[in-house]
Amino acid sequence: MASGEPTLSRPPVVLVLAGHDPTGGAGLVADREAVAACGGWALTIPTALTVQNCRDVRSVVPVEATLIGEMAEALDEFEIAAIKVGLLASSASLEAVAAILEAHPGVPVVVDPVLKAGGGSELSTDGLLAAFRRRLLPLVDILTPNRLELARLADPETGDDAARADSLIALGCRAVLVTGTDDPEARVPADRVEQVLFTQGQRQAWRWPRLAGRYHGSGCTLAAALAARLAAGESLRDACQQAQAFTWQALSRGWQPGHDQALPNRIAALPVAPST
Repeated sequence: MASGEPTLSRPPVVLVLAGHDPTGGAGLVADREAVAACGGWALTIPTALTVQNCRDVRSVVPVEATLIGEMAEALDEFEIAAIKVGLLASSASLEAVAAILEAHPGVPVVVDPVLKAGGGSELSTDGLLAAFRRRLLPLVDILTPNRLELARLADPETGDDAARADSLIALGCRAVLVTGTDDPEARVPADRVEQVLFTQGQRQAWRWPRLAGRYHGSGCTLAAALAARLAAGESLRDACQQAQAFTWQALSRGWQPGHDQALPNRIAALPVAPST
């Protein structure tokens, strides 16, 4: 190779703040794969370490808040084009992440509210939920909850998904993309999954063929892909559509290591080298 300065084009950079999942199905590894597959470069800062498998989460250890801040400060040579936030396992780590978001005004922020593991283990508390609504939501451009997470984050007395999304937008969140894989509405056909984007006074819905089985990391994949497309400069609606298409394809290529949840395959096959 020739010497000199690298001439490679600069990919859009996404700062990812999320937990580490050793299976690679969710968390930082999943986020980095999704961002790379969607044309971006992921900077990864762990907010928590987990002990888990494809069945459930056994334990969560929050990363020290000071360390989260120091890792972010060390990345000052990068021009960050979007930020993706995942698991926040303590009030201190939530505050550290909020401070990082405040240090990057104008950068699109995508938050996947990881409140419960796919196997059912609780990953949040009432105190964390209150801090999330008060401290984090005003800094969020788009939130990506499933219907169960939406109900927990919104006022429990609020009626339907639209009213719940509006209540979160009233707290400062600019948009909410509600995923319907878990707990689908009765009006949605059983062979379809509906995702709905709520912005102030507007609603956009997409329907996708429902895939068989249960998947570990679908929410992480969607949010990270969305952040990558926003980092690339796409509009919110286009980025939502592209992220959903990518996620559906990753799930359709997924594989099941045991008898529990399947793992999304976010990496496309390598090109075949010509035979010599």
